Amino acid sequence: MEDNEQLLRQFFSEATHQQIADEGFSTRVMQRLPADTGRFVRLWNVACILLFAILFVLVRGWELVAVQLEVMLRLLATQTVSINVAMLFAVVFGLLFVGVGEALLHERVVSGQTDRR
Repeated sequence: MEDNEQLLRQFFSEATHQQIADEGFSTRVMQRLPADTGRFVRLWNVACILLFAILFVLVRGWELVAVQLEVMLRLLATQTVSINVAMLFAVVFGLLFVGVGEALLHERVVSGQTDRR
């Protein structure tokens, strides 16, 4: 296992030093990107959180959580835990949109274009 890891590290360390001749294409693309997408990502996160909170209130999410917890606790001893599909969808929906914003920000940070918040 350690030999495989060492081989992978060696392969990737060699690959990071390779340069692909693109005649300045990458530089031109990077110069055309908007300067501050960090603000966009923060606004996106706030909008997603607000949308999620509004949906939680509209569908009375606290009741769904309470019912789901009660059902889960009552059935825990007799069978596997049941999952409320609507609740699962709401959580995945919220995490998806916040995650998209975080992924966009992470890409900008990794490329060295902006500082994190």
